[in-house]
Amino acid sequence: MTYRLQWPDASVSECYSPSLVIRDYFAAGNAYELADFLRRIREATAIASERVRAKYGFPCSRALAQLQVIELQAQAFMERDEARVVMLSFSEA
Repeated sequence: MTYRLQWPDASVSECYSPSLVIRDYFAAGNAYELADFLRRIREATAIASERVRAKYGFPCSRALAQLQVIELQAQAFMERDEARVVMLSFSEA
């Protein structure tokens, strides 16, 4: 599945997850304080990657790479007290 995020500067990212578990952690249209967003996305991505490991014997490198990109993008907003990330939408591919 893919999901779209809107960062505090209004830029938008299209992201990937091998599992629908992201929907268990986020709701489309909701804004999340940056630290809360990062906690949720780390946990959801770890679960998604472990589901791939359970099925195929190895973690999902694409999901882990996606998390690295998200972590890098988030660094730009760490100093903003009111930084929020909006989960715009989900799409099943």
